[in-house]
Amino acid sequence: MAAEAVHLSTSHPTTTPTTDRRALLARRIRWFVAATIAYNVIEAVVALTAGARASSSALIGFGLDSVIEVSSAAAVAWQFAGRDPEARERVALKVIGASFFALAAFVTVDALRSLLGSGEAEHSSVGLVLAAVSLAVMPGLSYAQRRAGRELGSASAVADSKQTLLCTYLSAVLLVGLALNSLFGWAWADPVAALVIAVVAVREGREAWSGDDCCSPAAALRFTTEGEDDCGCSPGCSCCSSPSATS
Repeated sequence: MAAEAVHLSTSHPTTTPTTDRRALLARRIRWFVAATIAYNVIEAVVALTAGARASSSALIGFGLDSVIEVSSAAAVAWQFAGRDPEARERVALKVIGASFFALAAFVTVDALRSLLGSGEAEHSSVGLVLAAVSLAVMPGLSYAQRRAGRELGSASAVADSKQTLLCTYLSAVLLVGLALNSLFGWAWADPVAALVIAVVAVREGREAWSGDDCCSPAAALRFTTEGEDDCGCSPGCSCCSSPSATS
């Protein structure tokens, strides 16, 4: 255990960013948030329009998810627009957590309605293209923001990046659901997968709502001890654990 701790502490330096580096990271996060908002506004308009035309509850749900994603990104934009972003962190996390809960609630209700036979969706070429584009764009945007947020020590930026990553999952669900419905008429495939996404959304919402401050620069300076990971955080920290553990 001791040898492993030494290895981790040397392979992952635990130093806080300089003032200039923090300013650069804050600018990057603002840019990522602006890009997220812009893309999701377009995505919402396209998805809601295509969903209404095809009577697709999956597409309409995806469009509403984009609206929720905008609210999450706007919360982080508001936080980093202030002179002291850390002072606004708690409020931003509450907004992000509430966004996750709202998304989970809508996806659950919509999925259950679909499973109970509220109507069959028609084929939508626009929906298939939109899902494929989102699946290509969102992972990179989420990763870049999560990386900057972890280095800066911003739990809200990391939580918002997870909202973007969840949008990636929903893109995959939408793409598979629309494809299976178009090719085989399997109308049940999308709502079943959507229920899985709802469970993930609840988990991420609880994590954001709790507002764990383990991502602060002070926490990153703590030396590795039993019960803490290599950046000095408690187990399950959303910022300091590996991407695979938090995504």
